Amino acid sequence: MSRSALPLNGIHAFLVTARHLNLTHAALELHITQGAVSRKIAALEAWLGFALFERHARGLRLTPQGKALLPEWQQGYDLLLSAAQKASRRQDAVRLKAPTCALRWLLPCLVALEQQRPDIHVELTTTLEHVSQLENFDAAMVYGKAQSQATVLFEEQITPVMSPDLPRPTQPEALERMTFLHPTQDKRDWQLWLAEQHLSLTMARNQHFATMDLAIGAALQGFGITVADTTLAASELRSGRLVAPFPLVVKTGASYSLLQRKGTSAHPALAEVVAWLAQSAPSPGFASEMGSHQTKHTQS
Repeated sequence: MSRSALPLNGIHAFLVTARHLNLTHAALELHITQGAVSRKIAALEAWLGFALFERHARGLRLTPQGKALLPEWQQGYDLLLSAAQKASRRQDAVRLKAPTCALRWLLPCLVALEQQRPDIHVELTTTLEHVSQLENFDAAMVYGKAQSQATVLFEEQITPVMSPDLPRPTQPEALERMTFLHPTQDKRDWQLWLAEQHLSLTMARNQHFATMDLAIGAALQGFGITVADTTLAASELRSGRLVAPFPLVVKTGASYSLLQRKGTSAHPALAEVVAWLAQSAPSPGFASEMGSHQTKHTQS
């Protein structure tokens, strides 16, 4: 058989099956029938002239020849896939994934970048998840504990914020009369801030949201009072659309970081986008400055 007739689909089926060592699981991943997987592998084995798997009652096992071929074929397939992805994606767009909760900070940064460098286009995809996988993206903004290979943009630092149209509490104990807005389905952010005040309040009225962005939006509408990251709420705090009734700002231990693709597969403009976002991040003293500003605003 001519070498040009090497069944490449059979190699893909072999790689998937070798990972699972189970035809049923391989068929599910490939979205074909178990019989189709078997036929692809059989065609590949016929071309090679030897078996790749040993069939047993409990499943499959790689033959010595199959074990020898697996690492190099996997490497070759990965190279083919990477080349195809680079060729098919829009070369003029840096693909960025970010959690929706970060958009209040991220979007103004991207607008400013576009005005400064109209030749650089960032294709933004939002997600409710905080996973740290790049997948098919050039960079991913992630929330959580900072990873060693990531660029930390800013640490999460929270403080209560509310609409100036609501009666402003003068003491933290007065919060019990208000509606608590929670950025998550639990109460951990509020409990963290109250613990720093050495308080344990009764939260009689509560509203829970899927993201901090939604909780901030509800606070802007006068729905109640939320704890918010000082960076994400910075624009509203500066303009006076939100006020921070208390000066205490608490670090949660989480950060907003940026993971980026490395090597030749990275977009040529990626380094400039990362540098722009990093220089747009607030200074370390930003949170205390915001708290000081709001305290003076409250007293005026």
